[in-house]
Amino acid sequence: MKPAIWIGGLLAVASVVSIVVGEVDLTAAQWREALGAPGSSPWLVVWEVRAPRTVCAALVGGALGLAGAVMQGLLRNPLADPGVLGVSAVSATAAAFAIVLGLALIPGVVEGAALVGALGAGAALIAAASRLRSPEALILFGVALSSFAGALTALIFNLSPTPIATQEVMNWLLGGVQNRSWWDVVWVGAPLAGAALLAARAAPGLRMLTLGEETAQTSGLPMRRLRLAALAATALAAGGATAAAGVIGFVGLAAPHLVRTLVRGDPGRVLLPSALAGALILTLADILARRVPTEQELRLGVITALIGAPLFALIAWRAAREWRL
Repeated sequence: MKPAIWIGGLLAVASVVSIVVGEVDLTAAQWREALGAPGSSPWLVVWEVRAPRTVCAALVGGALGLAGAVMQGLLRNPLADPGVLGVSAVSATAAAFAIVLGLALIPGVVEGAALVGALGAGAALIAAASRLRSPEALILFGVALSSFAGALTALIFNLSPTPIATQEVMNWLLGGVQNRSWWDVVWVGAPLAGAALLAARAAPGLRMLTLGEETAQTSGLPMRRLRLAALAATALAAGGATAAAGVIGFVGLAAPHLVRTLVRGDPGRVLLPSALAGALILTLADILARRVPTEQELRLGVITALIGAPLFALIAWRAAREWRL
């Protein structure tokens, strides 16, 4: 629990910083209004704009970090994340389809479509897992699912009725937590709670899989049910994250790597620290997105890719050196 405690402490500090900083700096008098005068303009800025945005970023990052840790433990592959298995891609396609149909004007429809798409992808993966026993085969199925969803998204772009709809889809695919409300927090928080329960149930199976497939089958654990729980946890977590913030890459891939050595590689104990690390990564990225001096605020998915990809390359390089040694 020690890694989770200090990562949680860092997350708490980052969350406070995220609420304090913004495009406009508040004066001391305005902060007194924000903390003691409900309904005032400073109070609305802090508690109806900055606070839900901060909480949403943390929960989305936590969902992606948890999903990545579950996938890497289930498939015994350090490169696995929800994007590899197509969950994020199908979720994004469903949301994009809702946008071009003009349903974005109805509150909750796009978010619901994203969540339904992720659950549909999860159901397809669960069906495939019941027939495909090897992790490699499941990965190939996920790659095919992701490629097909990507092709459908490209088709949606091609057939988009208006430039405005095209721009809305593009903004969704770039990811972000701008202008999020407490309802968006619910969209990611409720699925994340369910995913956390399923991931905790699957943890013994993930730990047993490190000993090999044959050993896991003879362990006496209900491995089939634990695998299904892991896939369902991934679908819920990734779907909730995409519903609230659009498509954000890298976090689910990198967060488990940043904390794995702290728990000695135990795939069961890495789940909570990975979720907290993902929350910390996305909270810091959102702070950076707001503070970079550009005419238009940078999209969160762009920030995570620009900073995260080189960092992950460094982690992979160091891991390769350890393997050679």
